[in-house]
Amino acid sequence: MNEASKLPSTIPIFPLSNFIIFPNTTVPLNIFEPRYIEMIDDSMKSHRLIGMVQPKKSGELKKPDLYEVGCAGKITSFNETDDGRYLIIINGVSRFNIEKEIETDKLYRSCKVNYQNYTKDLENKVEKFSLTELDKILKDLKNLFEKKGFMVDWSNLKKQDFSNTLNTLSMASPFSLEEKQILLETKDLNTRKLRLEEILKTYTLDEFSNKTLQ
Repeated sequence: MNEASKLPSTIPIFPLSNFIIFPNTTVPLNIFEPRYIEMIDDSMKSHRLIGMVQPKKSGELKKPDLYEVGCAGKITSFNETDDGRYLIIINGVSRFNIEKEIETDKLYRSCKVNYQNYTKDLENKVEKFSLTELDKILKDLKNLFEKKGFMVDWSNLKKQDFSNTLNTLSMASPFSLEEKQILLETKDLNTRKLRLEEILKTYTLDEFSNKTLQ
């Protein structure tokens, strides 16, 4: 029995546009909508897992279509504010493929999911890359972040291993919804690095074209 088989096959889904998480990354969330308050309540009573999935630009306004691949996150910290909001921290566990949506009487959405395409997410193996490769990506990303007005603690990022650095930057980057989904669906870190470089190249070319036209 592999580790993926121990994860629940049906999980609540939290659709957030332009928001992705990866395994072993940690993100805070501010929960205030009644449907997601209910989702957290139910999750806290069971496996503490919620599925983070990006909604597509198609479907109904209140029930958009979902991308097929998301990432399950485990609630590792929970606090309730005086005005009834939940401040939680989730830690990425494993990516998954959505098999089908489950009809329930809940306010939030639930899906039957399969983790088998991403079993390596649970192995916690550190992939090695040279500092030269990391510095090149960091340089290009830093230029893009500055142009977009994004603030990042670059010195702290360099203290992480390559995997965490690359995943954190993929999550925080000022990329489009579709570009972030491409990064999320990559099977391994090396492929993610290549896709990130390809995306960065398009931004660099756009910047060059804009300067040329002026």
